[in-house]
Formats: sequence, C-alpha cells, structure tokens
Amino acid sequence: MTALFAHMRKFVALDADEESILAGKIRQKKIKKKEFLLKEGEVCNANYFVVKGCLRMYFIREDGVEQIVQFAIENWWITDFQSLDWHQPSRFFIQAIETTEVAVLDRSVLPALCARLPQLDHYLRLIVQRAFAAAQQNLYFIYTFSGEERYHHFNDAFPQFVQRIPQYMVASYLGFTPEFVSKIKTQRKPRASRSKQPAPRRK
Repeated sequence: MTALFAHMRKFVALDADEESILAGKIRQKKIKKKEFLLKEGEVCNANYFVVKGCLRMYFIREDGVEQIVQFAIENWWITDFQSLDWHQPSRFFIQAIETTEVAVLDRSVLPALCARLPQLDHYLRLIVQRAFAAAQQNLYFIYTFSGEERYHHFNDAFPQFVQRIPQYMVASYLGFTPEFVSKIKTQRKPRASRSKQPAPRRK
C-alpha cells in the first residue's frame, strides 16, 4: 500500500489510523502480461491503482480493429466509470501490457468507506476531475492538431509510455496506423509551435 498512500498524501492528509482503515478494505492483485482485469460485457466493479506495471483500456471497433483509449502506469488509476457507476456491462477491455500489480478499490466497499474517510472521497473526486480534464484536452488536440503534431507531442511529453509500449499500441491510441507512425519517425521532426500535449488519462 506504500505507493498508494504516498500518492494520496500529495492530495489529502491521512493519519496512521485512517491508512490502517483503508488498507483493510483494499485488495492487492497481480496480473500477468496479456491477462485481463475487465472484458467487454462484464460489469466493472472496482477502481484500479497501478502499483507496478502497465495497463491499457481499449474497445473493438465495428471493423474489428482495437481502439486504445487509455494507458496506465505506476501511480495512475484506471476504470470504466460508466460501467462502475451505472453497474452495466462494459464496452471496454482492461488488459496488462506488462506483468502488473494493482491496488483494487471495490465498488461494494466504497460508499461506507468514503462516509468514514471524507479525505478518501475528496481524493477520488480530484482524481476523477483530472481524468475528465485530460479527456477534454485529448479531444481538443484530436480536432486541432495534425497527426504528426499529435505524435511528436505525445512522444516528447510521455517518453515513459513510448519506451514501454509497442509502437502499434501508440498508433492505436493516437488514431493512426502503425505504418503512419513509421512514416512520421523517418521524417524530420517539425519545430514545436504549441505548448500543450495530448495525454493519457491523468494520474
């Protein structure tokens, strides 16, 4: 729980007793590379905090192609908010890109836990707000940046993803084909003219 508590302390104050209460309600889970935390059609019943490793969230388009919508590495949260909140079947898959360890905050314990620990409720609200802000930012860049600009900004802003994630997955997240990414990489990088970056959902 050390990594999770360290991350929480960046946003809220927790004493030892509160950490002990929270530790008693959070499960730890290890999943192998390519194993799934969630599959399409299942109901998402938890929030997942990445302690170690890397996950991706994706759906299958009508043409059968995988479309990645989010990555998560250490200190990032990931879940299907709609399935979790509405308790309905998910449209997404959450899969391990690497062998991954997660802290699992189950939906079943969340209401009582947040009532007992207001700091946890505040922390989770901040995480959701940041996730929503990042999603809005991504939409903005999809409609205002060229494909080449999006790739170079992603590459510069998130080298930790580029180094760990296969090129075809980066291409899927950015809405490209792997061939398009290969073409961009062979060209000279254009001079940066914009200050913001498209981002995976914020930690």
